[in-house]
Amino acid sequence: QVRLVESGGGLVQAGESLRLSCTASTLSVNSAGMAWFRQPPGKEREFVAGVSGRGDRTAYADFQKGRFTISRDTDKATLSLQMNSLKPEDTAVYYCAADFGSQYGISNLHTTYEYWGQGTQVTVSS
Repeated sequence: QVRLVESGGGLVQAGESLRLSCTASTLSVNSAGMAWFRQPPGKEREFVAGVSGRGDRTAYADFQKGRFTISRDTDKATLSLQMNSLKPEDTAVYYCAADFGSQYGISNLHTTYEYWGQGTQVTVSS
């Protein structure tokens, strides 16, 4: 069983930055594709960014327009999301997820991911 724990959420003003972290309970996630999703209030869960299992590819949702950067530290089995120039519409619960099914691709479908964290709230005030 893989346990994922997110941290780093909080309340910020528009234009500020946050860095989210996701720590895994096992180094086996280093071979898994990993991603950040978010779920705004009253909306569906949506893909934010992902990194392949081999760590050589990343993918981003169009809405972030270069504001977000995903990275992983295989020594610490952590996944990070640096979010800059935050907007009120970025308000959501952010989740990290792991996909052990492929080392090469990055799925933007939440149904692909087998393991999920509990989520961390990000609130951006205007």
